[in-house]
Amino acid sequence: MDWQVWGPSVFTRAAAEQKPILLSIGYAACHWCHVMAHESFEDEATARLMNDNYICVKVDREERPDLDMVYQSALQALEGQGGWPLTMFLTADATPFWGGTYFPPEARWGKPAFREVLSGIARVYRDDPARVRESVAEMTGILRTLSAPLSGAAAIPADLPARAARAILPALDPVHGGFNGAPKFPQLSALQLLWRQFLATGDAKLGDAVTLALDRMSQGGIYDHVGGGYARYATDAVWLVPHFEKMLYDNAQFIDALTTVWRTTKSALFEARVRETVAWLLREMTTASGAFASSFDADSGGEEGTFYVWSEAEIDELLGPRAAPFKAAYQVTAGGNWERATILNRTARPRLGGAAEEALLAADRDILFTARKMRVAPERDDKALADWNGMTIAALAQAAATFGEPRWLAAAERAFAAVVTDQTAGDRLRHSYCAGDAVRVGFLDDYAHMARAALALFEATGADHYLQRSQSWIAVLNDHYWDGSGGGYFIAATDGDPHLLVRPRHAHDNAQPSGNGIAAEVLTRLYYLTGEDGYRQRADAVLATFGGEATRYPVALATLLNAAGLLATARQIAVIGHRGDPATDALIAAAQQAPTPDRVIVVVAPGADLPPGHPATAKTQAGGKATAYVCQGTTCSLPVTTAAELAQSLRDP
Repeated sequence: MDWQVWGPSVFTRAAAEQKPILLSIGYAACHWCHVMAHESFEDEATARLMNDNYICVKVDREERPDLDMVYQSALQALEGQGGWPLTMFLTADATPFWGGTYFPPEARWGKPAFREVLSGIARVYRDDPARVRESVAEMTGILRTLSAPLSGAAAIPADLPARAARAILPALDPVHGGFNGAPKFPQLSALQLLWRQFLATGDAKLGDAVTLALDRMSQGGIYDHVGGGYARYATDAVWLVPHFEKMLYDNAQFIDALTTVWRTTKSALFEARVRETVAWLLREMTTASGAFASSFDADSGGEEGTFYVWSEAEIDELLGPRAAPFKAAYQVTAGGNWERATILNRTARPRLGGAAEEALLAADRDILFTARKMRVAPERDDKALADWNGMTIAALAQAAATFGEPRWLAAAERAFAAVVTDQTAGDRLRHSYCAGDAVRVGFLDDYAHMARAALALFEATGADHYLQRSQSWIAVLNDHYWDGSGGGYFIAATDGDPHLLVRPRHAHDNAQPSGNGIAAEVLTRLYYLTGEDGYRQRADAVLATFGGEATRYPVALATLLNAAGLLATARQIAVIGHRGDPATDALIAAAQQAPTPDRVIVVVAPGADLPPGHPATAKTQAGGKATAYVCQGTTCSLPVTTAAELAQSLRDP
């Protein structure tokens, strides 16, 4: 295959040779991308047909989320759905005129053979230019809407987050958790909305929906019970059969969600899954520089899932007399539960056993883990993405403070330093780093997530350079990504790819929380931490830009609604004392472990000023002791001087 890299030479060549562009967008861990590559791209006759009739371009959707967003939107307009591999046919100026996802080598499953598609599209492009122009005009109109100002911009009503959370409940599976149907995706942004509104309203149905979903996912086949970490999603309705790829961003969100919920429930299961997943991250996902790699493939040895599944005979041989209780706990049977093999799960007995029983099962899993090392392992995608690293750093910093694990915080700081060292030039971020090369001007999500990570590290350490770095990245967003006419941030920079047809702008969550939603959270936290009203004004502007859409489709904009809740009702905790003093540090730890994620902690030395406008301004230490004040709106608590007293006050609504 004569694959080309997306860039100016592609469009020059396409125009000169009067050929359409065949754009294939996939990613390293994508099973069907590998299938199509093996069936078609590696087939000599198919490759010849592609090379003779098209300028063929291969793009990693993780390196170019902007391109992926544009062409996925085009495909959804054409077909009503998208996915990967994305197969799009473009004119020489990059405008799409037809497309699809996976095409088989021979017609099946209602899909035409790929060679037939290639021949047909080439013939239409050559012989029926009017038809192509008609499709191009239609696609151009559709794609313009990706960057057009939104109608119905309005402030988000104060009760909308709670209404949105309750609106989600009918769509949830009351038995297995998560959203009804199959396939089942974690949708952790929506669960975060439910949990925050449970804390805000006391509506037990919201909290129960979250704990049920996390319980079932954490005991189902979507979780790797031997090695730790969560797979991308379940292909069924009961969380048993995963799509076996493991993505960094999913696991960062799981660590964050489980940690947040644990602070209220103290669930032994959730703590175990956080510890096991962090162990997997540090053991298997850390790059030489200290950053985190992107993913593990779904396939190993050319087969999906074979690295993770077991036969009863293997379990019997490895565990001997311990096999029977292990098989009972993890539903191992002779016939298996997936293609005659067993995906380990504890769905039938989701509650953890006693300490002695769990210790024995852990020892059994260690034996399986050692044996599994002898198998052909899935490939790891080593590229470090700034946005996914930002998610992971923030989650690790929060988990470190919650569970008292300083080495997790050290790992978060190392990863942050690696991104700053390898993926920044001045205040500008580069999206991707691999094998010594940093590529692509950063995207909105890179700046938003890394700025959020910087604030998480600032809260955990008190080091001012983290706060300053967050402020500098927000300044870049304001200078290069802000839509001065329509409001909100574009995904791509003003000085990004000139061949990008439109600069998309949105606030809906996908598998990852939206960049505009995270940016609104960061702006809000910066306002509370610095007292600079410009941050509040910009946060208000982001929220208002997408306010009408949030009112119409609240579930899709959960992250934005969470940011709106933070801006409206944040608990501001002022700690007056010296970091390093045991009494002060105890107060800080109690504040960091507070159940609500909607809190902002400011630590100042005695006599130093709090941020301008802080409700605790002019308050002092009580009796010369380290002292905390818990404030909401313009009202603050009485002075608190012990960690136990502060923890109790933060448990109260």
